[in-house]
Amino acid sequence: MSVDNKVDDNWYFPRESVAQVEEGHTLAPKFDADGLIPCVTTEAETGDVLMLGYMNSEALEKTITTGQAHYWSRSRECLWHKGATSGLFQEVEELRIDDDQDAIWLRVKVAGVGASCHVGYRSCFYRSIPLRGAADKTMLLSFTESEKTFDALATYGDAPNPTKL
Repeated sequence: MSVDNKVDDNWYFPRESVAQVEEGHTLAPKFDADGLIPCVTTEAETGDVLMLGYMNSEALEKTITTGQAHYWSRSRECLWHKGATSGLFQEVEELRIDDDQDAIWLRVKVAGVGASCHVGYRSCFYRSIPLRGAADKTMLLSFTESEKTFDALATYGDAPNPTKL
């Protein structure tokens, strides 16, 4: 497929064949019914998982063009430039797409204190679920990070919390 076949209304190529999607050189992401694609974000140096977010077409385009991570905030229902409020910008070292182009993987370096979680921990995955035990309401999560990396209240102030009940 030539660059001339690129979809006019956005950055991405149409999904024309399995061979093109799986083995081709064209970016043809598959966004879900809500227009989103999941994005796993890891720390470039260590490989530690920092967060799972979602991107819409605009967020993916902005990530590609700026080299900084942009996401779609499902809770706030808006484009989210990671670090715009906190200063904890995610500089993208590498951006990958999976085999069927329905998931994104970002390898990033985080500015500032090197944390990504709005709660103040380095990673959003700061708790583990016990395995091989009773799966019921008595099960307790274990903290995998012993302390917060930054003071979330001091960093975010009165910004709305993105966690919704």
